[in-house]
Amino acid sequence: MHQLWPKRSMSRLIFAGLLLSACRETLSPTQIAGSDAAPADSPTTPLPPHTPEVELDSTEAQPEIDEEERLDERLEMVRSTIGARGVTDADILEAMRRVPRHRFVPPSYLDQAYEDHPLPIGYGQTISQPYIVAWMTELLALQPGEKVLEIGTGSGYQAAVLAELGRQPSFRRPSSGESLPGIEVYTIEIVPELAERAIQTLTELGYSEVECLEGDGYYGWAEHAPFDAIIVTAAPDHVPQPLVQQINEGGRLVIPIGPPGGYQSLWRFRLEDGELVAENVGAVVFVPFTGPGIGRP
Repeated sequence: MHQLWPKRSMSRLIFAGLLLSACRETLSPTQIAGSDAAPADSPTTPLPPHTPEVELDSTEAQPEIDEEERLDERLEMVRSTIGARGVTDADILEAMRRVPRHRFVPPSYLDQAYEDHPLPIGYGQTISQPYIVAWMTELLALQPGEKVLEIGTGSGYQAAVLAELGRQPSFRRPSSGESLPGIEVYTIEIVPELAERAIQTLTELGYSEVECLEGDGYYGWAEHAPFDAIIVTAAPDHVPQPLVQQINEGGRLVIPIGPPGGYQSLWRFRLEDGELVAENVGAVVFVPFTGPGIGRP
């Protein structure tokens, strides 16, 4: 279902009851992907009850990893839990095949790195379910030469997928004999320890083109605005107005909205002729959006 709102009043309308009344009809992820998609258990899976909290520990011993075995697991993950469920973009599927998710999870969860559910990464945050990462990336509908902002770096996995997508042949841009990355990736993380860890992991894996900022994502990154796409990986209860103001004409905003501790609605907004076109694409579960901007500790 689509609706139009003036850009200036977006946050007020969302807060006034859009989520409860304006879009009773929702499209599930499988409907978005097409009728051939396999049905999902749920769009995204909450952490199992009694999952222990973890904190990042740089001194924790790193187990030996069989990279070939992990590659096989990754290929199977893409085939059985992403492609089979309706994500069809070939470049996104290839990016998911290339990014080693096991490098973004704590050592105690390495055995679950390629299972299709979120995992705790410390400080009350998670690395998202692989299917959701691919699906939200597809919803961004990125094109060569575009600039994307991620709110909520977390482990750095989503940023790595976006960077890898920009390295695909159809996204590369020739410039003075060189081939430049086809997507500019910016990402913001509010938890200092996670921001530091994500930067380290991204650097170790060679994703030096990703620009990382420690800060409150509610306010976006005005220095590099406007953006062609913004992806939010934590759930506020309304659309942050600063993000709306940093979207290009024709730009897309993919964001979960709803109360903490339960299911939220995933929205895709497009800015067309100065107005936001809103599309509710299904139910999801994300950690709450935190920080002074949103008013949550």
